[in-house]
Amino acid sequence: MDQDLAALLDDLVSATTREEVPSADSLLAVLASGDDDLLDVVAAAARVRRRWFGRRVKLAYLVNLRSGLCPEDCTYCSQRLGSAAEILRYTWLRAPEALGAARAGIDAGASRVCLVASGRGPTERDVTRVCGVVSRIVEEHPGVEVCACLGLLSDGQAERLRDAGASAYNHNLNASEDAYPEICTTHEHADRVATVRRVQGAELSACSGLIAGAGETPEQLVDVLLELRALDPDSVPVNFLVPFEGTPLAGRHELTPQRCLRILAAARFALPRAELRLGAGRELHLRALQPLALHVASSLFLGDYLTAEGQDAAADLAMIADAGLEVEEVPGPAGRTAPSRVVPRRRGAGTDVAPNA
Repeated sequence: MDQDLAALLDDLVSATTREEVPSADSLLAVLASGDDDLLDVVAAAARVRRRWFGRRVKLAYLVNLRSGLCPEDCTYCSQRLGSAAEILRYTWLRAPEALGAARAGIDAGASRVCLVASGRGPTERDVTRVCGVVSRIVEEHPGVEVCACLGLLSDGQAERLRDAGASAYNHNLNASEDAYPEICTTHEHADRVATVRRVQGAELSACSGLIAGAGETPEQLVDVLLELRALDPDSVPVNFLVPFEGTPLAGRHELTPQRCLRILAAARFALPRAELRLGAGRELHLRALQPLALHVASSLFLGDYLTAEGQDAAADLAMIADAGLEVEEVPGPAGRTAPSRVVPRRRGAGTDVAPNA
């Protein structure tokens, strides 16, 4: 390995112990490192991961409460206004369907359930509906974290979700302030930042991440990482573009497994204490290097994403074990049994197929 890169990586690792914000130039150097140095970059990021998270992997499970039908025009999204992508489109799941989907993920080992609904933001009636599902999950599964993701929030809505039992709220920045007008025109980057701050003000755990491979420059990628560092979310999903046919970014394939690993490493150096979560597109872009990514990230979404099928849950669990890592068990009352590891199907919510049939 080049001595300058070796020194840079050592400095980045040391800086995380002092909680110093890395420079943009240092993160750009990580992104620009060559394939010959890839394992050294991953090893350095893994040192940071182990310091804060040991060998544990937190599993999260997405429940898509409302699919498609979104009035926003985010170019990367299959649910966007005018999307011709062949996805499931449905209005709100009934509570029993949502609870059944949540149970499938929890039975498979998820310690966080993410309740997601498409749209600009929820109405008060929408919040009431979701609060009912949240309270049922919390009642049936003590210790399981419930994260809601309903778009831009209005005053008081985060507090209502918190009072119902939600522990977190997700609203991704997705791209830097500079890059944002290129991927969305129906709302602004500042709107997303405001929602994250509103969540933190309500004392909910903030979850906010990014999407890579949507045409951003390395500088813009570093900018969004440093913007996230300034916001200080507890969880940071890293999504890799799934270029759905029928969206403006269809056919865009600019990511390689090696570049994805460098992006994850830069994210780990920028956000050493964040629960870095492997999100959509990991199977498509990381492919056989997914196990290496788990030595940088400390969490992943189990099963399906919102409109794309994910890797079989059994394969994910085997991958975690084969990497020498451990699934974080669901905390709960004394005497609670460990999850039964029921494997959810790759299709479930929004269809007539049971999630764990």
